[in-house]
Amino acid sequence: MWLSLQPTPEELTALWLSLKIGLWCTALIAVPGIVTGWLLARVRFPGKAIVDGLVHLPLVLPPVVPGYLLLLVLGRQGSLGRWLYENWGIALAFTWQGAVVASALMAFPLMVRAVRLAVTLVEPRLEEAARTLGAGPLRVWLTVTVPLALPGILTGLVLAFARSLGEFGATVTFVGNVAGETRTLPLAIYTYTQIPGGDGPALRLVVISVLLALAALWASELGARRVERMLGASGREYAGA
Repeated sequence: MWLSLQPTPEELTALWLSLKIGLWCTALIAVPGIVTGWLLARVRFPGKAIVDGLVHLPLVLPPVVPGYLLLLVLGRQGSLGRWLYENWGIALAFTWQGAVVASALMAFPLMVRAVRLAVTLVEPRLEEAARTLGAGPLRVWLTVTVPLALPGILTGLVLAFARSLGEFGATVTFVGNVAGETRTLPLAIYTYTQIPGGDGPALRLVVISVLLALAALWASELGARRVERMLGASGREYAGA
């Protein structure tokens, strides 16, 4: 029997929720990830090794550990979570906004690593040349460093988005598995594998997840090539001038 790719309303809800959380997660960590990656690549400061280790710690910890720590800190009874709820009415635990926070925590190291590598590959002499022409540090960063590192930044954004789509452990620990609220694609797949007759819907969501991942990778490659062509054209114009 052929597998029908027509998703049910419940599956569409999980798909939409995953996309929404992934996009918010990527937007949330974009600027902090770029700045942190640049700092770790270009700036020497006391405690740099400690900061580097803390940033990358979620990569080596079991995902349940960051999720549990988020629950302790940002849960309704947590130190920060209680303050947010009592003073601002903000509750993150067991909400889709909390899923964004959990995904951002797990995706942030991937974003930083991609940006850090991209900035490291930027020729420092180009930045120095801009400074000798009178450009300030911020202008050098915006007009030289970031444009030249843009392919790596795009890669980091796609990796962060893909990591958010696949996030399971931290999400289920911090926000649970609530249908229509926090049940993303991975949680929906897991749920279907635990019920009789759920193999078909689970397989359908697996196929959708693979297609989403391939689309994200294709978009990243296309964007990186376009940026590289733009940078190459700008370089030729500069050389001709």
